[in-house]
Amino acid sequence: MLQFKNSEKVFTIKGLSQAVEIPLGHQKMIILSGQIPLNKQGELVGHDVKTQTIQIFENIKDILETCNASLNDIVKLGIFISDISQIAGYREARDQFINLDNPPASTLVEVKGLFRSDVIIEIEVTAVVGI
Repeated sequence: MLQFKNSEKVFTIKGLSQAVEIPLGHQKMIILSGQIPLNKQGELVGHDVKTQTIQIFENIKDILETCNASLNDIVKLGIFISDISQIAGYREARDQFINLDNPPASTLVEVKGLFRSDVIIEIEVTAVVGI
């Protein structure tokens, strides 16, 4: 049975779930909605890609913990960035959070814009964890 979940530690946007758990026998897949650099109060954190990425991964960590998973369970990242020249800042921040020995699959796309002009980056996550 699908489970739709939200972390109390992450700003909730009406009309979407932060995560959906999909049972797969002895494992479950967790698909996260695209995460943006807002804190629990809904305030933007950072005006540079590194700071925004750190906030996003903190949100991802909190949501995964709500699903009894961790950052080490991430199998796929989808990154949407409005300025590809800022990729070094993204990678520097990302490397503080992911398993560098077994990094997840990843797709990075430069986009014309995100839902707000002050949001530089949005990250989607898929994780798989044993149950």
